[in-house]
Amino acid sequence: MPSENQVKILVPGHHEMVGLVGARDELLKLIEAAFETRILVRGNEITITGDSTETETVAKLFEELLTLLERGHVLTTESVGHSIDIIKGADDHKPSDVLGDTIVVTHTGKAIRPKTIGQKGYVDAIRKNTIVFGIGPAGSGKTYLAVALAIEALKSGVVSRIVLTRPAVEAGERLGFLPGDIAAKIDPYLRPLYDALYEMLEPDAFQRYVDRGTVEIAPLGFMRGRTLNDAFIILDEAQNTTPEQMKMFLTRLGFGSKAVVTGDVTQIDLPSGSRSGLIVVEEILTNISGVAFTHLGSRDVVRHKIVQDIVEAYRVYSDTSKAVR
Repeated sequence: MPSENQVKILVPGHHEMVGLVGARDELLKLIEAAFETRILVRGNEITITGDSTETETVAKLFEELLTLLERGHVLTTESVGHSIDIIKGADDHKPSDVLGDTIVVTHTGKAIRPKTIGQKGYVDAIRKNTIVFGIGPAGSGKTYLAVALAIEALKSGVVSRIVLTRPAVEAGERLGFLPGDIAAKIDPYLRPLYDALYEMLEPDAFQRYVDRGTVEIAPLGFMRGRTLNDAFIILDEAQNTTPEQMKMFLTRLGFGSKAVVTGDVTQIDLPSGSRSGLIVVEEILTNISGVAFTHLGSRDVVRHKIVQDIVEAYRVYSDTSKAVR
């Protein structure tokens, strides 16, 4: 039977303990449920008792949570849950580095940050590279974080405009048969991008950006023949591009521009027998400098916990089906 170890942590007096353990100890209970240790809180002292490895891990977690508090981060069940996942991860990542990376603050005061190690890697890749492919399941933040980084780049003057595009597969790209102007025609297909922009920008500011062309909504089929300079370009739902469309899009990139291509290769809506441009492009561009591929997984899904479980169940089913074949 392993010997017990005991670690004590003193919480600085300028921190109210409720900020660390939560109202009615909800955050403390979350931590206790995640580790096989006993945690005792008295005054500003936390005592952790249990197996040596576990106590050291929990102590590291509390130190990271204190660092987040020092940086003005309000701890919630969500952020503490993500911190636990990061601490338990095989990689030596710190929750304060992942959750403390504020990309942009919305007009309502909400800070947009990565919430998982995978998301942090994705954000870092976008900042460091000219073209980044974010490949992963629904809810993994690939589109949302790309929009946040686009707004960050626009507000800081790194780019002068944002271009949003998406293949309208359901309409067969024959948008001329749909009612309304171009924005109205493509609106249903770009709704996730709109939703993210609406959340991060004031409604009046968003409309001004659109009116001035600072934010442009461009159907993928209408990108042909253009060169986009000083722009942050997002191609969403890229699994529904053909290899030809993907090549066309990537060659639109001009000087001072950055492109983020997002998609989920498990949700391809192309006609049967057609190859996805998102799958083909990784076979072609993997070794090109300035191009990065980031793969997000079920652990990066930040919607309701059941969504994460559903994504993982489908992944296991798909892998099993391939093995049987």
